[in-house]
Parts: sequence; C-alpha cells; structure tokens
Amino acid sequence: MVNRTGEARIKPEFVREITSTEDIDNSEFPEDETANNFVCTTQCDTQNVSMLEPPQQKKKKGQNKCRGSTVPRIKDIDRLCPNFLKSEKCQFEANCKFSHNVKNYLDKRPPDISNSCINFITSGYCKYGIECRYGKEHLTADFKNIIDEEKHKKYLANLGNENALSKESMLAIRKKKYQFPRADCYLKSSSEGTHNFLVNNREKKKIDFSNKLYLAPLTTVGNLPFRRVCKNFGADITCGEMAMATNLLQGHQSEWALVKRHSSEDIFGVQLCGGYPDSMAKAVEMLNKECQIDFIDINMGCPIDLVFKKGEGSALMGRMKKLEEVVKGMVQVSDVPITIKMRTGIQENKSIAHKIIPLVKEWGVDLITLHGRSREQRYTKAADWDYINQCAKLSHPVPFFGNGDIFSYEDAIKRQENFGVDGLMIARGALIKPWIFTEIKEKRHWDISSQERFELLKCFTNYGLEHWGSDTKGVENTRRFLLEWLSFLYRYIPVGLLEVVPQKINERPPSYFGRNDLETLFASHKSCDWVKISEMLLGPVPDSFTFLPKHKANTYS
Repeated sequence: MVNRTGEARIKPEFVREITSTEDIDNSEFPEDETANNFVCTTQCDTQNVSMLEPPQQKKKKGQNKCRGSTVPRIKDIDRLCPNFLKSEKCQFEANCKFSHNVKNYLDKRPPDISNSCINFITSGYCKYGIECRYGKEHLTADFKNIIDEEKHKKYLANLGNENALSKESMLAIRKKKYQFPRADCYLKSSSEGTHNFLVNNREKKKIDFSNKLYLAPLTTVGNLPFRRVCKNFGADITCGEMAMATNLLQGHQSEWALVKRHSSEDIFGVQLCGGYPDSMAKAVEMLNKECQIDFIDINMGCPIDLVFKKGEGSALMGRMKKLEEVVKGMVQVSDVPITIKMRTGIQENKSIAHKIIPLVKEWGVDLITLHGRSREQRYTKAADWDYINQCAKLSHPVPFFGNGDIFSYEDAIKRQENFGVDGLMIARGALIKPWIFTEIKEKRHWDISSQERFELLKCFTNYGLEHWGSDTKGVENTRRFLLEWLSFLYRYIPVGLLEVVPQKINERPPSYFGRNDLETLFASHKSCDWVKISEMLLGPVPDSFTFLPKHKANTYS
C-alpha cells in the first residue's frame, strides 16, 4: 500500500481501505476563513502591536470558533437548592431560582448511572445527595443521605489546600476593598523610576527545575483531572490552565477554578495571562496570599486572536517596555519563583526570542521555557530545536526548558542530551498519549492495550466526577472534557500496529483496524464514536446532544 504524504506507516494487515468520503478524516484541514487584521485595541504601546501581524492571514487555525455551547443546558428550576439539600434554611426563600420541591424532583429524577459513587467511596460523603447520579450507595430507601463519619473525618484531615478563594476575600474583591500593599508600592516606585525596594526584603522559595518533565499548561484540556492522570504516569511539574489576571481580580469563580490544585501535584504553578503591570502584579500578590502554589508562569505564547489583540500572550513579545514592567513587578511582589513561557516570535520567519531571553533573565525570572514555533506557525510545522539550542546558551545560568514535538523517549533523550536544555515541557504528546512520561523515564515504547487505555479513561472519569460533581451537571461537565480529550487521544497509533517505530507527532494516522473492537473504536476520528465511548463510562447522553471539539486537529504537516 502507498502511504499519503505525512501519514504514519502501519502494517498492511491493519490498514482499512477507504470506501467513501465519509471515512476520510478531514479534521486536520480547517475551512477557509478570512481573518481580520490584527490591530491592538489597548491604549499603551499600540503602535508596536499593530505592526506585529501581516495585514492578511489566509486561515484562522486551531479552533472551531462557531461551535456554540457543548454542554446541555440544565434549568435551575430542575435542580434542587444546595442549601435546602443541606437541611438549612434557604436565605432567598421564595425568590430562590432553584427548586425546593423534593417530591417533584423525585418524580423526575433520572435513573442512576451506576450503584457506586466515587465521592462516597473516597470521602465517605457525597454532597450531591439525592441529585447524585450514582446515589444508591449513599441513599436510604427514603432518599436520606448517608455519611460515613469516620472515613469522612479522615478524608478532611488529609484534604490539603485546594486553592479556593475564601468568601471573605471574594466579598472584599466585589466591594473593591481588597488590599494590594506590595503591588501598590511597586507601581508607585515604578512611576517614580525606582524598582529595588523589595528585592532584598524577602527570600523566595527555591525549586530545583533540573531534569524535570513539565506538563504544559493547556487551555480546556489541561484541567485538574487530566493533570492527575499525567501525575500518575510520572509528570514532575504541572501548571494550571491559562488564567486571565483581570478575571481573577474581579473574582470570577470560573477563573478561580483554573488555579485549583490536587494534593498529588507536588510542584504546581499557575499561569497568568495579561498585558499590564498593575493587573499582573496585583494578581500575583493575590495568588501569593490566597493559594498554595510553587511558581507563577507568565504566558507570553498564547496565539489566539482575542488574547493577542489585547496586547497579551504572544503579543507581549512585541511590547518590550510593557514586558519589562510586567516582569519586574511580578518578580518583586511574589514570594514564589516567576517563570515565563514564550514562542520563537510572532511572525514565522522573524525569530526574536534570542533578543528577549537575556532581558528577562536580567529582570529576575527563575525559569524560561521556549516553544520552538512562532505564533504564526501554530502547530503546522516542526519545532525549531536548533533555535532552542541557540537560546538555551543565552539563558544560562537561569534554567531553560524546551518545548515542541516530543512524542517518544528517543525524542526526549535526543533533545535533553543534544540541545542544551535543563528540562522538557510536553504538551500535545501528553494529550495524545499521557503515558509518555512513563515511556521517557523507563526508556521504552509502551504497547499499551486497549483495555489499559479504557481503564485510563475510567480513571479520568472518576477524577472528573470528584472535581466537577456527580450530579447531572457534573456528569455532563465530565463528559464534555472527556470528549475534548478524546479528540486528541484518537491520534495515537498502537506500537504493535506500526511498521516504523516510533510514531511522529505530525504524522496523521490512516484509517485502520485495531487488534480488537475496542482498539478500533479508539482509532475513530468520528465524534459520534467519541460520544459512544463517553456513554460506556457516563451513561446515555441527553436528548439532542451534539459535540464539536474546541480544537481542530490542525497538527499535521
């Protein structure tokens, strides 16, 4: 059989002949769209940002931007009041948007998905009570919630810090009474032209970054349950999803959910995105006060238009004055190390990271990570590791990590030994096969079975039900994030099926049969099959359910 360009070579006996256009995976070829000119709308340094992008771009790559919501809408009136569930008086009484009618809820209550509730198993208590979709284990015949007091007490004692914003702090934020003494002092000194007032006053936490495997901060798919899975396979460093500094400062609960940490994440950071020294410094001070974190990462690599046009993410690479103020402010306000992740540059043929690295090193960052592609390239071309090697020499003695196209232990060893990096950051490789961390540490190709992969999905599902909840809303949130992840997982080709090992990250899988039905199902590029997998784990989908992944599979050469 003749392979198409950019296609992985699979043993002939497993290749499936394409019989109709419906079987062709076109997900890596996004539709043509005309992009708007990228002109920054910010007030400061806009002349630099507006010149960063070429006047036209052929395609908007990377996201299905018009997909709409993928989470079924659950009416508040169909959900029981949380306070009422706890047998407390509801403070909103007649004006409460949730239902207080238990009999009516029980008449409509959907059937349980399973008899075993992961929250009750792990903690001895499920706070979702009769709303839990796995409630038989902890509900009496008259639907009273059971508590295993001894197990729950032990669970609470070992819970650790979840990085949740306290009610008092949330109230202070909303009333604009939250105090930022360090940030205010820095901003005042900055306006007066002095920056050294805090440098020698506090000793920062130290982290040994050398020879570590770092799971990249990943928007949407880099959620807490996924990070737990990667920790199980040997990831050393984890980082929360990109959080917008301004949203944290406004107390948005959805943004604060991104900084939550699990106790298994022993080296954990928060990634901040912003373009202005005041919001970034204040966000750092708040995170230091409210959370248990080991480092804070500056996002200087996000390529998406919405972020770029605000002068944030990768746009900071073209706003050196603002970048200096942002970095110095964060370094001086923080008690934990400040790290930075960047791209080679903004435009494809104009690398500028080598000019920025000596500067951020001088300004006091504790770790620099370079993704070997520009903003314009996204993921469609190979990462430039020769350029990463060049930049690594400029970073010394500040630890330097390389990122891009690591998909096997050979890739990892080659990059670590020959390109001057202190450690490796892994992004797509971990999404497609999270066991890559085990492969690297054990220096082997793992021909993981379909049943082992299914158990891995079970593990993620349980973590999701713990994190998002085991009520209907939590189940559907878990399903949504599982489906997003499956849009990456299907790209893995089992080692035993390959003619040439290892698989390269930018080689698309041809249509093929697996060694059993489950392995064949995992190889499907059709979202209806991903939904079928989710139903094997989370029960039937709601009526009229549809799914379109957030990220297009625009990752092949």
